[in-house]
Amino acid sequence: MSEVRVENAGVVIGGRKLSGVEIFGLGLVVLSLALLVLKPGAIAGLFNAMVDRAFPIIVKVFLTGNVGVAIICSVLMGRILERCGFTDALMRIFVPITRVLGVNPAVIVPSVYNILGDINAAGRIAGPILVKAGATKDEQKIAIATMVQSQQSFSTFMFGLIALTAAGVKAYAVVFIAVFGPLVVVPLLLRLTIWRNTRPVSIQDLPRFTPDKAILPTLFGAAREGAELLFLLIIPAIGVIFALIGALDYVGVWKPIESGITAMLQALSIDPKTGTVAILASPTLAMAQLKDVAAGLDPRLVVGSFVLSASGFPFSVIFGQIPAIWSECTDLNEKEAMGAAVLGAAMRVLTAGAIAIFVTPLLI
Repeated sequence: MSEVRVENAGVVIGGRKLSGVEIFGLGLVVLSLALLVLKPGAIAGLFNAMVDRAFPIIVKVFLTGNVGVAIICSVLMGRILERCGFTDALMRIFVPITRVLGVNPAVIVPSVYNILGDINAAGRIAGPILVKAGATKDEQKIAIATMVQSQQSFSTFMFGLIALTAAGVKAYAVVFIAVFGPLVVVPLLLRLTIWRNTRPVSIQDLPRFTPDKAILPTLFGAAREGAELLFLLIIPAIGVIFALIGALDYVGVWKPIESGITAMLQALSIDPKTGTVAILASPTLAMAQLKDVAAGLDPRLVVGSFVLSASGFPFSVIFGQIPAIWSECTDLNEKEAMGAAVLGAAMRVLTAGAIAIFVTPLLI
C-alpha cells in the first residue's frame, strides 16, 4: 500500500512529498469528477465557449480576412526596405539622437518599422537588428516598450487623422506629441529609471545591416517568412488569448473585467466604446468607427481614443504575439518580452489620458 503521512513541509504520498502543482492538479481532478457527476455539460460548455470566442478571430480575421495577408505583405515590405538600405539609413539618423539619450541607436528601429508596417514585422525584422547591433537585454526591453507607443497600421493613422480633423483638433500637433514624441521620451525615461544597463554606440562600431542577398530570393524568402510568422506564431498566440477570454466569459469572470476597462477609459477621458475595441479587438477597427462619430463627440474623447489606438494594442498582441515573436529572435525570454510590452502598454494608456485631459484644450 502507498504510504501517506503528513510532515511539517507538506503531505507525503508514496515516499515523495507533493509539490504545489501536484496538489493543484489533484484539485482539478476532484473538480472534474464532481462536474461529470453533478453538471456533466459544464466541461463541454467551457470548451465550446473557448472555441466560439477564438473561431471568428482566427478564421474570419486572420485566415479568410485581409489581416493575415496584410501581415505577410508587411514582412515582405519590411524586408524590401531592409534590402534597400533603410536600416542603415535609420542608424545614420538616430546615432546622434541616441548618443544624447544614452542608448543603442537600434532601440528606435522597431518603432519606425512598426509605424511603417506592422508590429509583427517590426519584431521579426528589428529584433535581430538589436542583437546584431550589440544591444543589451535592458535596451531590448526598452525597444519593445517604445515600440508599443506607436500605431501598427497605416490605416489606423489615416482614420485617426480624419477623426481628429472632424473633431476640430490640430491633428499635426497630436501626431507630433503622441506618435513621434515617445520615440525620444520613452527610451530616456526608461533608461533613467528601470533599465539602466545601456550604452550609446558610434556609427563606426555598428555593423552594416543591409543584407547582400539577391532581390528575388529576398522577395520569396520574405513571403515565406511572413507566412511562417502568421501560421506558426501569430495564430497560435491569438488562439491562446481569445480561448482564455472565452473561458473567463463562460465562468462569469470576463464581464466584470470588461466593465472595469470601460470605467478606466471613462476616467481617463477616452471614448469607452472605441477604446474598448482598440484594447480587445483592433485599433484599426476602433479608428474606423471613431471617424464616423468624431464630429459629435467631445474632442478630448477623440484625442484620447486616437492616442490609445496609436499603440501596440490589442491584448492579443501584448500578451501573445510580442512574447512569441521577440523570444524567438532576441536575447529575451517570453516573460521578459511580455513584461516590457505590458509596461509600454500601461504607459500608453496613461499617456492617452494625460494628453486627452491636459493637452487637448490647448489644441482646439
